[in-house]
This record gives sequence, structure tokens and C-alpha cells, in this order.
Amino acid sequence: MIFTHPQFDPIALHITDNFGIHWYGLMYLLGFVAFLLLGRHQIKHKPWFDWNNQMLDDALFYGALGVILGGRVGFVLFYQFGHFLQNPLDIFKVWQGGMSFHGGFLGVLVAMFFFNHKYPQKWLKTMDFVAPLVPIGLGAGRLANFINGELWGRATNSNFGMIFPQVDQIARHPSQLYQFTLEGLLLFAILWWFSRKQRPIGAISGLFLIGYGSFRFIAEYAREPDAYLGLLSLGFSMGQWLSLPMIVIGIWMFLKSKSHYFGK
Repeated sequence: MIFTHPQFDPIALHITDNFGIHWYGLMYLLGFVAFLLLGRHQIKHKPWFDWNNQMLDDALFYGALGVILGGRVGFVLFYQFGHFLQNPLDIFKVWQGGMSFHGGFLGVLVAMFFFNHKYPQKWLKTMDFVAPLVPIGLGAGRLANFINGELWGRATNSNFGMIFPQVDQIARHPSQLYQFTLEGLLLFAILWWFSRKQRPIGAISGLFLIGYGSFRFIAEYAREPDAYLGLLSLGFSMGQWLSLPMIVIGIWMFLKSKSHYFGK
């Protein structure tokens, strides 16, 4: 069965002719709200993390900065470095789009280092607390990609798929929805279930890296490669190459955590 993308208006609420609230912004807000609500649940029901509401609020502030700054810088470095090298001021034109998950992820890692200067505790223990709170925001971002009709999938070459009229009349994979399901809902379910009881330090973070890296690597087979990059060596996309280190490091962390390599 072939569907046609509904061509949603990317602006959810028009306030004036030149200003409105975009779906993408609302999805960021949804991710931040989910972070707070789920975090408060963890504080109440998972005392071994030893967190309080003030720590959660500060973690959201630091994390949001890491996501936004890291996501933009990552996009510049990983995907369009040549363009921004010639047009450096374009890096500030965030309203034109261009955010990288992997850059945002690195930004959050750095932000949590600063967070831990204020609340001294093991950095990996902090990441273990944060990891289950992240997938809902990731899924919301992919849903925004679908609403905006961007980051569409590869041609299905069959009678199944979705036509994105702004691209062409070819049936394509709705890869944004695949990523919403895998990186958002399924990853959240796995991490939330796994973190229901106390685990060795680093285990939850390692599982996050394995889960996200694996799901992103799989989903990239259905996602159209970026036109300005195409497929790279071994036929992998940039997203796949950036996900491979996550999987490898995640497996190492998960295995090491079982021997309390990162402490107790």
C-alpha cells in the first residue's frame, strides 16, 4: 500500500505573518518536559541514584545547552564542513535547520562534565540516570522530521511506501517513523525496563550506546543518504559510521560494568 505524505504545515501555530511556533520547537519542548517528568519519577522510585529535583532541573539546563550547541557544531563538522568553512556566518542560521544527533550527544557528554563540577559524583553514574530520560525526546525529534517532510527514506521499489510530493512521486520508506519507533519508543522501553532496579555503574549508559547505535545503524538502510555526502566507504552512510563507535564503546562499557570496573 502506498500513502502520500500529508504535507503538514511546519508551523504549528501562526502568531503573526512572520512569526509562529514550529512543530520542531514543540517537539523539543515535549522532550524537555518528558525529561523532567520521568526524572522526577526516577528520583522518587530509584533512590540509589541519590538525585533531587534541583539536580534534575540543573541537568536539564546543562543538557539543553549541550544538545543545541553540540547538535549545531556536529552538523557543521560532520555533514557540511566545506560549506560553513566558506560561509562561517551561516553557522548561526539555526532557523534554516541542521542539527546532528551525534554532535548533540557529544555536547551532552561535555555538559554533564560541567554539571558534575557542581554536583560531585561519578560522571558515569550521572549518565546512567540521564540515559533513560533521553529516548522520548529523540522520538519526538523524529516525529518533527516526519511532520516537516524532511529526512525522507530511500525508494522502496515496491508497492509499499510513502510518496513525499516535495521530493518526487516515488514510493519511499517513511524512515522518520522507523526512527521514531526504534530510537524513541523501543529504546525508551528497553532502558526504562533495564533501569527498574539498581545496576552496576556504566551498565545503563553502555546499553544506551548499544541500543541507539544499533537502531540508528539499521534505520539508516531505509533513510536516503544526505545529497551532499551520499554513501561513504563500504556503502555506509555518515550516520552509520558515527554509530559504529557508539556500539563498540557501549559493548565494552556494558561488559566492564559487570565486574564493577567503573566503581560502585
